[in-house]
Amino acid sequence: MSLPEATTKQDRLLTININDAIELPSDLPGTTVIPLFLDRENGVWVLYAKFEPGCVLPTHFHTGTVHFFTTKGQWNYKEHPEDPQTPGSYLYEPGGSVHTFTVPEDASEAAEGFMVVHGANVNFMGKDFLNIMDAGAIEQSILDAVKADIMPMPKYIRPNGGAGFSTADKTAG
Repeated sequence: MSLPEATTKQDRLLTININDAIELPSDLPGTTVIPLFLDRENGVWVLYAKFEPGCVLPTHFHTGTVHFFTTKGQWNYKEHPEDPQTPGSYLYEPGGSVHTFTVPEDASEAAEGFMVVHGANVNFMGKDFLNIMDAGAIEQSILDAVKADIMPMPKYIRPNGGAGFSTADKTAG
């Protein structure tokens, strides 16, 4: 077999450096988020996030899986304090799991990590529904913030999809 011809042409690599990226404004105190990849059609979102000491995120239910790699600091789920996540920890979260992300108040540094999320987080404040966060909601918040001149348009990777018909009519006649 010979080397196949590329079917997806690229002029450049699709790459983002978190050191040059724009951080998103956040309603959650102590949280910094950098979008890397947002695919609203397939429900996949990739973020790099930073969580300051004492940060507690809303309890959330995952509709899909999550892969989280911790690069700095320490954090744990309130429901599983016996399993702290430290630099170099890889965590797999199955769809259907429920938990509350926390960073110890006495942590010496912020917790940071890279996450690949499939589906949505259904967020709760206590037992009350708060909101849903998924690739589409994140992208819409970015577009709204740009339109309101709150921030410049960040660079993130987004597939060239978009629901609709292909440009060529392949119907047999």
